[in-house]
Amino acid sequence: MADCLAKGEIPEILFWVGCAGSFDDRAKKITKAVVKILNKCKIDFAVLGTEENCTGDPAKRAGNEFTFQMQAMMNIQVLDAYEVKNIVTACPHCFNTLKNEYSDLGGNYNVIHHSQLIQSLINDGKLQIEDKSVFKGKKITFHDPCYLGRANDVYDAPREMIIKLDAELIEMKRCRSKGLFCGAGGAQMFKEAEPGKKEVNIERTEDALETKPDFIATGCPFCNTMMTDGIKNAEKEDTVKVLDVAELIANAADL
Repeated sequence: MADCLAKGEIPEILFWVGCAGSFDDRAKKITKAVVKILNKCKIDFAVLGTEENCTGDPAKRAGNEFTFQMQAMMNIQVLDAYEVKNIVTACPHCFNTLKNEYSDLGGNYNVIHHSQLIQSLINDGKLQIEDKSVFKGKKITFHDPCYLGRANDVYDAPREMIIKLDAELIEMKRCRSKGLFCGAGGAQMFKEAEPGKKEVNIERTEDALETKPDFIATGCPFCNTMMTDGIKNAEKEDTVKVLDVAELIANAADL
């Protein structure tokens, strides 16, 4: 964005990368998949780079409202300085916080999840699925991220993307508004598990494995981590792969 400002340009979209997409080696692959799709479709976008800070979601969920507001206000100042209007992000936590909670502090933006953007690009004919044989007939089950589904009612976009691959979408018994938590949200990602008989992500992975999938699709880097750990626990790494919906599309679009 700083480079764009120096040229007197304002990109159509700001791609909010998020903490996981910036620093986690696995989530970086999701970031790259999104960028490949944006470049393929010649979308005018930019990132904040080192000026991007955490949205404050983990702090807020952990009960530290003061830290959340400090982080949010810093981000709002940066976003407003660049006259940002449209934001796309691959993290439902960032999506929910930027979309629904920054407005209380004066930050008003049009925020969409990457699955919504990719779905619209496919529907508008701007993005072609070049090789449907990659996932044709494969069984794919989609895990609904809490902050994408229940918090924001985004259920159809990721599913429509999977169907476009000529894949067989198989729903878990607990899906959509009744989908089970992966175990990472609410700042749980950053603390040790509390005493109990079973980890939440193991329970959720068992839900997914009941569908006998070839792939477990996610739309959140945290969910991706938790489901991947669940697959490892079940010793199914060789037969079941966990991929973000952006990675599914990028692979099928031969990007």
